[in-house]
Amino acid sequence: MEKKNPIYSHTDSNKVNLPEEEWKKMLPADVFYIARMKGTERPWTSPFEKHKEIGTYYCAACGNPLFKSDTKFESGCGWPSFYEPLGKGNIIYTPDNSHGMSRTEVQCGRCKAHLGHVFDDGPPPTGLRYCINGVILDFKKGDGKK
Repeated sequence: MEKKNPIYSHTDSNKVNLPEEEWKKMLPADVFYIARMKGTERPWTSPFEKHKEIGTYYCAACGNPLFKSDTKFESGCGWPSFYEPLGKGNIIYTPDNSHGMSRTEVQCGRCKAHLGHVFDDGPPPTGLRYCINGVILDFKKGDGKK
């Protein structure tokens, strides 16, 4: 994906603001659907849901670091779940009142890709559950934590 996507980077923290037509050219169709159209993958379809390798999860649209593997937990909700983002500015929180529900959408802090939602039924120490579409995640092994 990196060859087709010139803004993808694990180190560049500059904000990305591109027209949807540009995103559509750069991203695979499934990533575009989740990231730019606020789609949702079917539950229990992501290989990351039960993924246990040690490393870092990144935004598949821009490469922004999102979560460390040691904050991932089995929530039973059907999507990869984390209790804390990697950094304060890595995630943006937006009210989501679609589908007759009141939820908090989480977006990538760099490119504003739709990631999923955050709920207050997670484990300690935060009590939060970041319910994230696996399609919008990339993973890189390493760093010595779970």
